[in-house]
Amino acid sequence: MEPVIEQQLLGPQEIRELADVLGIRPTKTLGQNFVIDPNTIRRIIATANIDSDETVLEVGPGLGSLTLGILDAARDMVAVEIDPPLAQQLPATIAKFRPGSEARIDVVLNDAMRVMELPKTPTALVANLPYNVAVPVLIHLLGQFPSIDHALVMVQDEVADRLAAKPGSKIYGVPSVKANWFCEVSKAGVIGTNVFWPAPKIKSGLVAFKRRPELLSDVPREDVFAIIDAAFAQRRKTLRAALGGWASSSARAGEILEASGIDPTLRGEKLDIHDFVKIAEAAHDFPSQSETESR
Repeated sequence: MEPVIEQQLLGPQEIRELADVLGIRPTKTLGQNFVIDPNTIRRIIATANIDSDETVLEVGPGLGSLTLGILDAARDMVAVEIDPPLAQQLPATIAKFRPGSEARIDVVLNDAMRVMELPKTPTALVANLPYNVAVPVLIHLLGQFPSIDHALVMVQDEVADRLAAKPGSKIYGVPSVKANWFCEVSKAGVIGTNVFWPAPKIKSGLVAFKRRPELLSDVPREDVFAIIDAAFAQRRKTLRAALGGWASSSARAGEILEASGIDPTLRGEKLDIHDFVKIAEAAHDFPSQSETESR
């Protein structure tokens, strides 16, 4: 058996040299913290469980440290980068460190929140998500690209905890429930601060996602999400009170909740995604406010 020759990954020296060539420094505006530790990249790739025939979507490739690791594991990939100098440099970095692999990556210059189509169909998402937009980017991509079967993202550790939180927890909220509409979610590890440039003030967390085999309901996702938003907008209130605006009145909210089998005196933090689906389904079959008043 021939020994496996490990490909070079970008370390602190290579990252800073690339940044110097481009004349850039990481910006807080774009939430940029570049990974400079090859062992962290290896850990992320191993945890992501990428099959060799997969197409991986990466958001915010930056200077390409995680990109090289993904290319080593996947068949091909798409990288979405919002910063023009970084997007322009990435193919050259691939050509230098992974010669012959240039055709296996498409670089898309765009805001990940605005991406509606991609040059390849992704089956996985692996990314060090920009801290300031991590949750909305994640929800958008899972919703826009149902072909994404699994994902591993690195976010601020407190965001990772919120995404993986369970009902009843103080940190359980909108991100937790909405992510669970698409996927089974679990915390997959903690990453220290010293593997980044610049080093953030708090640790990062890895969050793993596995797409549900089928939709939880035929009710539109937007309808379910509207209920989730309303329930947590005033999380100290009972569901009957919190959903009053959404349902046109607290009385009607209570009737819909009772029809769904959900206790109206509970708070939103006690409900899982299946409970919110029940409410949406009950509301879908419930007479509208105008129909009720006309009777």
